[in-house]
Amino acid sequence: MGKLYVVPTPVGNLEDMTFRAVRVLKEADLILAEDTRTSGVLLKHYEIKNAMQSHHKFNEHQTVENVVNRMKAGETVALISDAGTPGISDPGFLIVRECVRNGIEVQCLPGATAFVPALVSSGLPDERFCFEGFLPQKKGRMTRLNALKDEERTMVFYESPYRLLKTLTQFAELFGSERRVSVCREISKIHEESVRGTLAEVIGHFTATEPKGEIVIVVEGKRD
Repeated sequence: MGKLYVVPTPVGNLEDMTFRAVRVLKEADLILAEDTRTSGVLLKHYEIKNAMQSHHKFNEHQTVENVVNRMKAGETVALISDAGTPGISDPGFLIVRECVRNGIEVQCLPGATAFVPALVSSGLPDERFCFEGFLPQKKGRMTRLNALKDEERTMVFYESPYRLLKTLTQFAELFGSERRVSVCREISKIHEESVRGTLAEVIGHFTATEPKGEIVIVVEGKRD
C-alpha cells in the first residue's frame, strides 16, 4: 500500500519551503498540483522533476479514483496546492477522505498556512478562534454572517482584494463599526502589510488606499 503526503508550499517567499517538503516531493511517484503552471515554478526552483498531474476542484471527482488505485498499488503521492496547505480553502479534502476510507496512510506535513501568521500578528486574542475561510459570495452569505453575530472567539476570513471593502462594510453593519480588526495582505511577500484598528478605521484606510494581493481578515469576537 502506498501513501499520501499532503505538502504545504510557500504562500509567498520560496524560502518558506521546508527541507522535508522538498525531500518528499523529490521522492514521490506522483505530484498532484492545483495548477501545474504555478507549481512548475516552485518545482523548477528546487530542481524537482517528478511526474506532475493536475488536481483541482473542477476535476478532482473524476481523477480521485485513479489516484487512489495508484496508491493501492504501492505508489507514493504528494498533494500540493498553489500556495499554503492543501485542504485549507483549497482542494484536498476529497482525496484525503477517500484515502482514509480505503485504509491508505495520510501524512500532512507542517508548513505554510496564511491564516496562522495573520492571526498571531493581529494583536487579537488567539487562544480560541474560528476559521471561516471564504464567505459565500451570494447565496448563503448573510445567513453565515448572521450566524457569527454572537461569536465570541476571534474570527478569521480569507478575502479577495476586490471584495474586501464590501466584506468589511458588512462586518461593520453586523458587528458594529468599533469592533477591532486586522487586515493582513501579501503574507511572506515583499509588500506584506497589516492594517489594524476598528472596522471604521480600516474601512477608511482601504477606501483611500486600494487593497491589493492575497488578504486575511482577523476580526475580534463579541465582547460582553
